[in-house]
Amino acid sequence: MNNRREELRVTLAEAVMERIDGSKELSDAELRELIEQRIREVSATRRITAKERVVAKRDVFNALRGLDVLQDMMDDPDITEIMVNGASNIFYEKDGELYRSPARFASEKKLDDVIQKIAAGVNRVVNEANPIVDARLKDGSRVNVVLPPVSLNGPTVTIRKFPKERITMEHLIRLGSISQEAAEFLRTLVLAGYNIVVSGGTGSGKTTMLNALSDYIPSDERVVTIEDSAELQISNIPNLVRLEMRNANMEGNHAVTIRDLIKTSLRMRPSRIVVGEVRDAASIDMLQSLNTGHNGMSTGHANSPADMLSRIETMTLLGEEIPLLAVRKQIASAIEIIIQLGRLRDRTRRVLEITEVLACVDGEIILNPLFRFRERGETADGMIIGELEPTGNGLRRRNKLLAAGLTLADRRGAPRSREAAV
Repeated sequence: MNNRREELRVTLAEAVMERIDGSKELSDAELRELIEQRIREVSATRRITAKERVVAKRDVFNALRGLDVLQDMMDDPDITEIMVNGASNIFYEKDGELYRSPARFASEKKLDDVIQKIAAGVNRVVNEANPIVDARLKDGSRVNVVLPPVSLNGPTVTIRKFPKERITMEHLIRLGSISQEAAEFLRTLVLAGYNIVVSGGTGSGKTTMLNALSDYIPSDERVVTIEDSAELQISNIPNLVRLEMRNANMEGNHAVTIRDLIKTSLRMRPSRIVVGEVRDAASIDMLQSLNTGHNGMSTGHANSPADMLSRIETMTLLGEEIPLLAVRKQIASAIEIIIQLGRLRDRTRRVLEITEVLACVDGEIILNPLFRFRERGETADGMIIGELEPTGNGLRRRNKLLAAGLTLADRRGAPRSREAAV
């Protein structure tokens, strides 16, 4: 942001704040009109071009109601992530590439004002005593904040934006992230109530995939979602309960953890429990819920289906003193399908594997890969050519399919008879 634009923004913002009656809450339209009045007054004593007037009006409104200098990046649909490393060091991701933004906050106080606005919007507290917080914006975008003295660069803010238009499985098929055959296969499994974990690295599209899978949940079910910061966008379930964890207060009391929410969800008569992410000892509660007649889905960070199971095993052991064999048997019984996602070198997000979890045999969990991504080469501009293909292995855990009266489709998508499915 050039010096003249910044100077005009600060001058107008201060002038508007002088006119605002603290006892009255202005609507957005009233605030814009007040900004326009101040621009006319300032333009009487200094030359302001028509373009500067438009930009200044937007800048001042963003400073007072939006996210200040970040708002333009928030409004750009092609920007997927914003990274603030202190007041004057801002980066963003666009089309898979990282760029440095010319925008900067006028001061660290201005940046702190934005941080406090974000935290207050979801009833979170972030300060020197509590320097790390996860939050969300009204549009569902995920926000992580780390303050000094933990962050040596100054206040650090990372915003993972969510698309304005909700991404469905049809979108993912068109993008080449998953094949039509695999999507139909997953649709059948979700309808039948299979317990599914979506696994992958950061930015691989786990939450997007979980949202897309949720479209297949029958609309007559009662669904409970459990998240540390609410991000899921389940829109087709009338009987939906959304739960979000709560951090402890300033005295360190009254925290509500993911474990608390999973336990209480079991008393809410859920048809299906959707846990936003498994990342700590709450994994034992999730396993127990899935092993006591409840269907569910979740996500987790891992590089492969085997690694995902290993992480759940480790997180469970950290939370409870349980024999390793008992933990593995719990995992193999509770989790039935793992969908592995990845971000390839051409920056596309793909489903790399769909694997069935069979059983724990001789102390080891046996996996049955059903689909795998096969790379066939690259285009001239470096885009990967490949497809998610069936491995030839059949689904072996078919009890839920039979109970739901469903069958799988063959490779051409035509339904098979129930006898053939068995």
